[in-house]
Amino acid sequence: MKGFFVTGMDTGVGKTIISAILVTLLKAKGLKTAGMKPFETGCLKEGELLVPSDGMFLKDVASMEEPINYITPVCLEKPLAPMVAAELDGIEIDLAPVFKAYEDLKKRYEAIVVEGVGGLLVPIKRDYLVIDLIRDFNLPVIVVSRPTLGTINHTLLTIRALHFEGLKIQGIIFNYSRPPEGTLAEETNPAVIARLTDVPVIGTVPYLKSFDTETLINTARKNLNLELLEI
Repeated sequence: MKGFFVTGMDTGVGKTIISAILVTLLKAKGLKTAGMKPFETGCLKEGELLVPSDGMFLKDVASMEEPINYITPVCLEKPLAPMVAAELDGIEIDLAPVFKAYEDLKKRYEAIVVEGVGGLLVPIKRDYLVIDLIRDFNLPVIVVSRPTLGTINHTLLTIRALHFEGLKIQGIIFNYSRPPEGTLAEETNPAVIARLTDVPVIGTVPYLKSFDTETLINTARKNLNLELLEI
């Protein structure tokens, strides 16, 4: 099966937008593609239900008919690491629905894009981190990084951790999750990271105000090396 696991060097780097771009690219190639965000925290409460905004966005981009619990099986209200959010609500996270949803989607779709939560070492449970989920899902990894000051350390640590676990890294995508500040760090960081690691830099996605399909795919074709994505 074709697919990617999208992780970040930090939180708030734009994993959802990059995941949506990848879903759009795979669909444009003619592949029936699913989006999935297995764990989402900071979900809004509507009545007695928790609504995962990122999960709903991926569901819409992928034009999926499945219920939202296929896309985001675990929803938590507090905007914290899943383990912490669950503990504060007196909830025990059950991984079984996550793996069941993933296996079901793999049977129904030709490709899948899975978005992680936070960075690699974010705890889902006390003895289970995001990097463990990546290993269990066995998808090539896209690392989303911000081009701003501090990204060299965070990105190289992420790459080193993935290498240590023997996980396949498809490449790094830099993303402007906020308007650029025009700093020297933004200008130089992507090239510096490309020099310091053997992982290919796929490209840099500019700050986007619109997330419609046409914008996503045009942005990808203009700013990403699609050959490195093997799309």
